[in-house]
Amino acid sequence: QVQLVESGGGLVQSGGSLTLSCATSAFTFAYFAMAWLRQAPGKEREGVACISNMREGGITNYTDSVKGRFTIARDDANNMVSLQMTDLKPEDTATYYCVRDWDYECAAEFDFDGQGTQVTVSP
Repeated sequence: QVQLVESGGGLVQSGGSLTLSCATSAFTFAYFAMAWLRQAPGKEREGVACISNMREGGITNYTDSVKGRFTIARDDANNMVSLQMTDLKPEDTATYYCVRDWDYECAAEFDFDGQGTQVTVSP
């Protein structure tokens, strides 16, 4: 069955950096757009970043609050997607989820997700 396994979360000070990774299996990774969502305590899950498949140009988009600080990338050879996060802020504290978009472009319609990885940014 489809699996998405996140790693790389942790505790970091404000201004620090982390890179999250997502290993996937059991589907044609190169076909699908992939994304990262996050959910802070007491808040709804929100989209952070998305990347289309490479045939569509690997187009990326980001929520405004992370533009210029986060970078999403995909490695089709290894069926992985990553999220490089720099200049982290306390408001970035959340559980981060790797998700599969239902098609090859970022449509914000997701059909599979991982278990999540916790990112905590201290002031």
